[in-house]
Amino acid sequence: MQTVLVTGSAGFIGFHLCRRLLADGFRVVGLDAMTDYYDVTLKEARLAQLGPSNAFTQITGRVEDPGRVRGLFDEHRPDYVIHLAAQAGVRYSIENPRSYLEGNIVGTFEILEAARAFPPKHMLLASTSSAYGANTEMPYRETDRAEHQMSFYAATKKATENVAHSYSHLFGLPVTMFRFFTVYGPWGRPDMALFKFTKAILGGESIDVYNHGDMKRDFTYIDDLVQAIRLLMDVVPVRPADGTVSDIDSLSPVAPHRVVNIGNSDAVQLTDFIEAIEAATGLHAERNLMPMQPGDVPATWADAELLKTLTGYRPSTSVGEGVSRFVKWYREYYHPNEAGVLKASAVQG
Repeated sequence: MQTVLVTGSAGFIGFHLCRRLLADGFRVVGLDAMTDYYDVTLKEARLAQLGPSNAFTQITGRVEDPGRVRGLFDEHRPDYVIHLAAQAGVRYSIENPRSYLEGNIVGTFEILEAARAFPPKHMLLASTSSAYGANTEMPYRETDRAEHQMSFYAATKKATENVAHSYSHLFGLPVTMFRFFTVYGPWGRPDMALFKFTKAILGGESIDVYNHGDMKRDFTYIDDLVQAIRLLMDVVPVRPADGTVSDIDSLSPVAPHRVVNIGNSDAVQLTDFIEAIEAATGLHAERNLMPMQPGDVPATWADAELLKTLTGYRPSTSVGEGVSRFVKWYREYYHPNEAGVLKASAVQG
């Protein structure tokens, strides 16, 4: 039985990934700080879904704490490392930038130092579509330059790509960096648009629509994302002997390091996304049209050709289908009543 260390195991993506890995027969060691950035009881409920498995070990701690991750590497000797733990959110990075510096950059440093001492077969580290920053040519390709990040969150994630590349070059560590595009689905984060919109609409409240609705996002359903990660685990980057790389590949010419987009390859208008929520809830959304928020970008759109080339897979869940699944989960988990009051339940997800 091969071992996978998953950081951020109680998070939205981490939970779904751990569940998939356990189903596939891996032994999973999870690490999560269980911070109160959002509702801790939701994180606990996710972990409760994983707890019954004898192949799952959950550890509470911060990835950035000196020596914490190295100790896990020493004890469990993971075959694969999937690093998802991070301080998320564009807007919160304006209010509390230090948490991003420590959680994202220092945390990734600790992961890389541990891997240097106990090298795994493959390290897979989460980045973000926000790394493309001010780029206006779309769809975004991994080979595009990404030099002008628009938020401190994005800057820290791009920095982790650069730091990981240096370790990959110096110590031969195989690293794949994922750039995620607006992931959504059941058990999602309460600070994300789908969660906030659904809660407000079911509660009879208005929703804040930024940039007057003139925004596009490449919405990626969680199951599609997890499938892509699972397939990429087996695509271990190898440093090209002669430094030659194909035109579409982001593989480094000097290191076993690659960046891969994971997106639905479809830029969906925010207004269409809201209409999908209305259809799933059967309710009309009252919209408060707002200006663009600092650090945000008007559009994201992934070119997923590299993912398709490497794995034969391309995400395909439609927004209508994905939103409907989320709303169904939300109603089962929270049981919103006529007054919009929420009560969490222990319903299986």
